Amino acid sequence: MSSREEHQRQLILRLRRIEGQIRGIQGMIGEEDECERIAQQLCAARRALDKTFHALVACQLEQDMHGAESAQEISAASQRMTALLSRYG
Repeated sequence: MSSREEHQRQLILRLRRIEGQIRGIQGMIGEEDECERIAQQLCAARRALDKTFHALVACQLEQDMHGAESAQEISAASQRMTALLSRYG
């Protein structure tokens, strides 16, 4: 299995866990659970999404840097990462 395939597999596994968290939160709301407990679970799901985003960015950075051979290619990869983080981070 290639590194890229392994990264994809890990991202999908993370997203499936988050999907389960969200379903659990929906159930909590439907059962009229305490707001604080629901807020706690929402915060945990948000942190899990943030970690998934960071893993995706790290994967992209690794891919960009792996093929970079010149200072110009490294600079271009760095600029792409900066733009991505400015837009979505």
